[in-house]
Amino acid sequence: MSSAEREELARLVQQIPDDELPQVLAEVRRHLRPARWPPAWFGIAAGDGTAVGAASEELLDEGFGRRT
Repeated sequence: MSSAEREELARLVQQIPDDELPQVLAEVRRHLRPARWPPAWFGIAAGDGTAVGAASEELLDEGFGRRT
């Protein structure tokens, strides 16, 4: 969307009668994708994470996370 289109949209929004705002707002929201949290990949590992936490020192000793 160009800057001119955003300016036109802002101008048009200012012209919407107050009694029509709820309906227009609902329609605009229908076109937006809500942020999804947690993301689909979140929590895909089995277990509750304690195994990774318990092995953190071992993983770090092996060089995990270091740049080579």
